[in-house]
Amino acid sequence: MKKFLLYFLGFVVICFVLPALLTKKDNKEVVAQNVNENNNENVQNQVSSTNLEEKYPYKKYGTINLLHADTGEVEQVELDTYLCNVVSAEMPADFELEALKAQAIVARTYTIYKVNNKKHDNADICDDSACCQAWISKEDRLARWDESLRESNWSKIEQAVQSTKGKIITYENQPINAFFHSNSGGKTELPINVWGGSGYPYLQTVETAGEEGYSQYASEVTLSQQELLEKLKTKYEDISIDFANPDDIKIIEYTDGDRVKTVKFGNHNLSGVGVRTLLGLRSANFSIVQENRKYKI
Repeated sequence: MKKFLLYFLGFVVICFVLPALLTKKDNKEVVAQNVNENNNENVQNQVSSTNLEEKYPYKKYGTINLLHADTGEVEQVELDTYLCNVVSAEMPADFELEALKAQAIVARTYTIYKVNNKKHDNADICDDSACCQAWISKEDRLARWDESLRESNWSKIEQAVQSTKGKIITYENQPINAFFHSNSGGKTELPINVWGGSGYPYLQTVETAGEEGYSQYASEVTLSQQELLEKLKTKYEDISIDFANPDDIKIIEYTDGDRVKTVKFGNHNLSGVGVRTLLGLRSANFSIVQENRKYKI
């Protein structure tokens, strides 16, 4: 009888108790895995698309004060009307609709950021692309399009803005400072390497692809020795270059974004961004090639 009880108890432990314990352990492992997966998703989704109406009442941003840089006039305009003018100025209407939608979201985000972080005392944002973002009136935009395309082009712009209504890009539930550009030359640059400051955690150097087909992917400036020297002397009067010495003009250092960080011109080491401005280049992503007493940059 005792042997029977022992066998019975052993049977119960093997068939019921042990599986239950193992199941609890497995469940804990599954829960922990799910928690880790959720945490990873949260990190990856820190930069996300947010609807203004969820956190920011859209009516608060229904109108903005737009400064016209040429006249100094401040005009109150509806946000989405303003965005149609911005999108039509920043991107060709014959681009794909999805590209125009992306541009609309970025422009809206940038605008809301400017509203919340005012740079102009009497306005939320201006129409100078060198200061804020490009803007063109509807009348001027239509006049530059072929007459047969005016209605369809403007409808496409409006569709891009209206179909993304309220959408902005956020980081930690705040609108980001949404810088944008036509192309990045294969890799984006850290803003700190362009404008200084402390940078932005959501804007990092990443590789890009498919930009080679863009019509303005690359450009070239050719300068004679005298032209180069004259341009540099507009800011550095004491600059002296021995053009016979190949080491007197050379790139010394690059940024993580493959832009020129420091370049030597004779007795001065200049920043790539500074040279870009002085020589009228489109980017600090440049090389210097000497050919027949001329420099191709």
